[in-house]
Amino acid sequence: MLDEFPALGRLDFFETALAFMAGYGIRSFLIAQSLNQIDKAYGQNHSILDNCHVRVTFATNDERTAKRISETLGTATELRAQRNYAGHRLAPWLGHLMVSRQETARPLLTPGEVMQLPPDEAVVMVSSLAPIKAKKLRYYADSNFKQRVLPPPVLAAGRYADVPPARADDWSGLAILAVPTAPASEAVDGTGSADDGGPRRQPELSETVAYAPELSAPAADLGLLDDDDMPLPLPRQFDPALQRTARLASLDPDDGIAL
Repeated sequence: MLDEFPALGRLDFFETALAFMAGYGIRSFLIAQSLNQIDKAYGQNHSILDNCHVRVTFATNDERTAKRISETLGTATELRAQRNYAGHRLAPWLGHLMVSRQETARPLLTPGEVMQLPPDEAVVMVSSLAPIKAKKLRYYADSNFKQRVLPPPVLAAGRYADVPPARADDWSGLAILAVPTAPASEAVDGTGSADDGGPRRQPELSETVAYAPELSAPAADLGLLDDDDMPLPLPRQFDPALQRTARLASLDPDDGIAL
């Protein structure tokens, strides 16, 4: 029995030996997850599946493997019925009913049905026999295997009967050292980082001493902008009459009006 046998790589002698192993009464159980694993190890034109007399497949997760299994199972015929109603549209009932039945071919299991097999079902393909849709054998639920279960062995009181004697070691008798703690008069300030030497330690402030930070007067940087002695210049305004005269003079340069 070789579980995940494609993981062993390409074994040329094993692929050749599968053809005559049955003549010596040797059976091999090969387990693989998909056909892609076998093709990766032995190539596309391998004879692994050709020398397998019984093939058991479960629900696959690969579309290529599901399509290969669907083609291997072959096709089946199903009878489809088609009904045609004839008569006047306004009649309370239709006068004629024609039913035709025809046989059509469909895959025995489509690739989608192969991928959707229930967890307790499997498809068994035996050479020269029709495919078999079987139920999985649960060894822990089958009555035949339940009868073979042996009771647990009775152990000696307190210890196993075949337990080896205890061996001496160098660490069982060692005392555990106490972890040093920081003094209560110091408080840890966690604002520091690993780059500047870690957390900063400073003495605690007394509750009786009130801490009042000194407030400095704001800088009078904006005082230079508030100059009341210098009046702001007013925007320059033009006389509308002069603007009209200048506009007319520019339209006719030969009217004798000097600009």
